[in-house]
Amino acid sequence: MTAVIIPVKALPLAKSRLGTLLSGPERQALVLAMLGDVLAAVGAARSIDHIGVISADPTVLAQAAACGAQALPDNARDLNAALTQAATHYAARGADAVLALPADIPLVHAREIDDLTAARAMARGIVIAPSRDGGTNALLTCPPLALPYLFGVGSQARHIAVAHEHGLEVREFRTPGMELDVDRPDDLLLLAEADGETETQRLVRELCVAERVMCV
Repeated sequence: MTAVIIPVKALPLAKSRLGTLLSGPERQALVLAMLGDVLAAVGAARSIDHIGVISADPTVLAQAAACGAQALPDNARDLNAALTQAATHYAARGADAVLALPADIPLVHAREIDDLTAARAMARGIVIAPSRDGGTNALLTCPPLALPYLFGVGSQARHIAVAHEHGLEVREFRTPGMELDVDRPDDLLLLAEADGETETQRLVRELCVAERVMCV
């Protein structure tokens, strides 16, 4: 049984690095749009048995529940601790693998999620999808608590190093829909210009982010 965990910051704190480009309400709308796109992709994936969204934000949890995901209140208010909390929750319910998936990769497709989970060929190991800047945009752990979560700057190398220290098999998985995570203004520009009509893409185009980026 495989569970997906999607962590989301409280909306007033989310995507602060986009503050020079987007207002507070616009950033919140962006986060909810991205979450909707990621939930749609995960919900269409055939390999996923349970979907959980962990957050301290009631609006985020309400959207998760409305989309059919389990809403998990974040008791830690720290990304890695929240992921550990959620992984522990699903491990106790029989999951033999957990996929940690951020909510800011709105171009991800269901088939990419299925391909990533299919890359798992071991009882103890990880499958990691790196971001463009050396971070981690997806992390499948088997079993769920096989290694500590180390998300943050340079987390790809840290996750791989700790996995080897724990004697875990490591597989890297690269796919376009998991490479673009939206953190900086230029990420919004890439998102707006990419092929597709996701909810997030429609929003950033309506906000005319291309013109805004040029003026920053």
